[in-house]
Amino acid sequence: MLTAIILAAGSSHRMGRNKLLLPYRGKPLLAYVTGNILSAGIRSVIVVTGHDAELVGETLKGLPVKLVHNPQYEKGMTGSIQTGVAAADGEGYMICLSDMALIAPEEYALLKNAFDKQHRQDNACIIQPTYDNQVGNPVTFSAAWRQAILEHTDPEGCKDIVRNHPGNIYRVEMNSASVLQDLDWPEDYDQLTDDM
Repeated sequence: MLTAIILAAGSSHRMGRNKLLLPYRGKPLLAYVTGNILSAGIRSVIVVTGHDAELVGETLKGLPVKLVHNPQYEKGMTGSIQTGVAAADGEGYMICLSDMALIAPEEYALLKNAFDKQHRQDNACIIQPTYDNQVGNPVTFSAAWRQAILEHTDPEGCKDIVRNHPGNIYRVEMNSASVLQDLDWPEDYDQLTDDM
């Protein structure tokens, strides 16, 4: 079983307000993204909260997800990844960014299926989506990396684990640039809503 870990702890300081609560297609952004992941057939979904934890949790009411809180979310993304991995079971962890609204359910499903297939051949596989020779998100780690992730000391993510194990990386070419597009700045959100 694959677990999706949605990182929803950040303070959105570049956006100037909590971007996960902003409306997108009739829902708070986080609820929309979470719905796409669930629609991909991923049954185990963990959402890591931090900033505005109560408000963020409220947006997910009624969805079959597990909320876990990272009280040290201000120290960097790695702590939120570790909080999610510590709460996860199963064969792998799809590390999902909560502001990537353009990734469709079928794209998450493609990555899930790629992991399921590759894991049978390499139980330490790492799956990366790519578009136009650029690596995007979400990255999926086999549970073989659980301890390495939990002990990782770089506060800004697990790129070093990926970089140091090129033989375990399997890249999946995607059909759109959605895996490269997150929302950091107000103009990113404006463009997202302009394109609706």
